[in-house]
Amino acid sequence: MEHHTSGQSSHASSFQWLSFAYQGLTEIPYETILSQTDTLEVLDLSYNLLDENPALLGQLEKLSTLILDCNNYTSHVKFPYMPSVTTVCINKNKINNLPVFVEEIRRKFPNIKILSMMNNEAAPSYFNGGSLTQYKDYRQYVISQIPGLEILDDTEVLEKERAQAKKTYPAAPEQSQQQKEEGGFIQETHTHAEKVKYCHKTLG
Repeated sequence: MEHHTSGQSSHASSFQWLSFAYQGLTEIPYETILSQTDTLEVLDLSYNLLDENPALLGQLEKLSTLILDCNNYTSHVKFPYMPSVTTVCINKNKINNLPVFVEEIRRKFPNIKILSMMNNEAAPSYFNGGSLTQYKDYRQYVISQIPGLEILDDTEVLEKERAQAKKTYPAAPEQSQQQKEEGGFIQETHTHAEKVKYCHKTLG
């Protein structure tokens, strides 16, 4: 995206993309972020020391992509309700309880299409010592609980995978109704390839 700046930017400017990556933050810089509520679509808070619940981010009504990679968030993080968000990247944090975390994601981001949570204990893979069986089971569980998910980590959700997930795990029953009542599906403004790039641009 063209509109990109760091946390040093002036409040008088308007941006679609704000990055506070690699700043050693222990608190979310709400003053700068909330000055962009009318325009902000992508927020990158990666590579910091954050663990606080990002409660005030719920004021960002146009935000579509939230990047929290390489922080200290746990499975018990509490997000605000954010129906505009379609992409959440929370790779390499301290998430170890998959059901608790996935339920929070499902309820607070009803229109999520892309979720990336690699390099967390709750997301076993070859890269963190998980077996192929554990990896497949992890994917099936997440896909079953978030039926609208289209990309999990860096891999597209295939229809045959979705069908198997439905057989293996019961889907969250109120998911479809919740989407209708609390905002419906959000029209995408960026391609999936672009959003996956945002999530993984600093993990390579």
